[in-house]
Amino acid sequence: MYIMLSKCFGLGRESDWTIGWLQVKLGCAALLLATCGIAHAQASATKATDSSATALLDKHASLTSQLASNAFGRPLALESVQTSNRVTGNAYAVLDAPFSLVSSSLKNPKRLCDLIILHINTKYCRPTADVSPSVLMVNFGKKNAQALGDTFGLEFAMTTNVSSASFLQVQLNAEKGPLGTSKYAIELAAVPLPDANGGKTFLHLRYSYGFGLAGRMAMQAYLATAGSSKIGFTQLNQDGQKSYVSGMRGAVERNTMRYYLAIDAYLHSTNAPQAEQQNVRLEKWFDSTEQYPVQLRETDKASYLAMKKDEIKRQQIALPGS
Repeated sequence: MYIMLSKCFGLGRESDWTIGWLQVKLGCAALLLATCGIAHAQASATKATDSSATALLDKHASLTSQLASNAFGRPLALESVQTSNRVTGNAYAVLDAPFSLVSSSLKNPKRLCDLIILHINTKYCRPTADVSPSVLMVNFGKKNAQALGDTFGLEFAMTTNVSSASFLQVQLNAEKGPLGTSKYAIELAAVPLPDANGGKTFLHLRYSYGFGLAGRMAMQAYLATAGSSKIGFTQLNQDGQKSYVSGMRGAVERNTMRYYLAIDAYLHSTNAPQAEQQNVRLEKWFDSTEQYPVQLRETDKASYLAMKKDEIKRQQIALPGS
């Protein structure tokens, strides 16, 4: 800093206060202020990243017993909340994969689509670019084969907010959804676990969307008919009677779980030869959902695999809406 000041302001020697020198000095002052501003911004960003990573590690510590013993049979905690106009699901999980692999997978738009398509309701996923920011063109539909024109298309703006050696945060946001829903958000945050010798990662997956009157009515119609028997994972205890959460909370919990299982299946598939990875992750995702048949069973394995292979082939060549 002293060297920069001395060069700009002639410290240690007689100053030459000519107009030319004054202009040079003012220019140097502006450069110095800009440099200090950049340094301050970088320091603030680093501090914010460290704070977010610490907060996620603190969350892992608070969930230690729950992650070790639960009804899922895996290191996972799932929760949900519903307000008057929004429903949110949160999954916290220990991934059996190094942070470097998790980070490179979740911040890459193409790889993210490779795992999003595993979800039974995802009919199409294709990024506009393999860099952040990107837009993911995603179509959702029924749990059976559909033409793209019969599905709902959403445009997720994908941004990698933080990507460092100790923390990752990726966000996907879509303003408009089907049936009166809006402001879809998927947030992925991950941090390496320090006591796992670099082999495990702690993940926070948040999935949420907003709804208005039309969205509420559409969901109520679904829950009164095809979705009447659908439940989530959170156990309730009302008047001594145990039951599972249902309705919109149940729906968001099921979808949050499906996205988490897609991440887990994708990471698992990276251990296989390149030519076999697609089949490995498809089978892994379906087999994982079968561990929770009451909440997640929708079809048989052969039907799922055939449908997904056709959808993956279609998204490689077709445009949304075709």
